[in-house]
Amino acid sequence: MMDEDLPEEVKKCLDILEENIDMLANLEYNLDDEKEDELTPNMELHNLYDMTEDVSESTKLKRAESNFTRRQSENSS
Repeated sequence: MMDEDLPEEVKKCLDILEENIDMLANLEYNLDDEKEDELTPNMELHNLYDMTEDVSESTKLKRAESNFTRRQSENSS
């Protein structure tokens, strides 16, 4: 590959990434969801309450990140 071909190759890679950003974000989201689905037996009530708050905040953050990523990809198109 010649040096002048490098910018074109980088542009192709960026185009491929841009085309697949939603799929990658969804894949990451699904993998994180699987980890959160693990159960811990014999938890105290206050632990369950804390965990519920954590899950709620995490879900809000993931949704915001996903929406931000989608808007960024739409704006750069």
